[in-house]
Amino acid sequence: MSEISTKPYLLRAIYEWCTDSGYTPYLAVRVDSATTVPMEYVRKGEIILNISYGATSGLKMDNDAIHFRARFNGVSRELYIPVQNVLAIYANENGQGMAFEVNATAAEMAPPSSTDEAAAPALSAVPGKQAETSVESATASDGDDEPPKKGGRPTLTRIK
Repeated sequence: MSEISTKPYLLRAIYEWCTDSGYTPYLAVRVDSATTVPMEYVRKGEIILNISYGATSGLKMDNDAIHFRARFNGVSRELYIPVQNVLAIYANENGQGMAFEVNATAAEMAPPSSTDEAAAPALSAVPGKQAETSVESATASDGDDEPPKKGGRPTLTRIK
């Protein structure tokens, strides 16, 4: 029997400590193909997320993943973060929290696909719709590409 990881339990404990203390819990995440986050906010393969009660909807922290809905530029997005990809959880106000080593992300640990999965149906582009799609993409990205700034970027100090 494989040993159960303590990481999801520690994440939930620090989240609870942050909220009980009146702090804003932030999550630092390594982004890969197994992670569902708004890619326009990813910097250097990582994203920092506010996971406070007021910033999320339907937050669920399981042993395998953290999933919730959050608004980005007024648009509600569904987020999925494998626990394995969490780099740190900390209070934004004072930086106290816990950092984790991420040696292998969830996408790297995914089992190799078998020949049966290779024969599974796949999505493809529909001819003639490309011009319409590119117009929608252009209008959707007309705003600023940078996330809103509020003060400086929080920093996390790792203590061994």
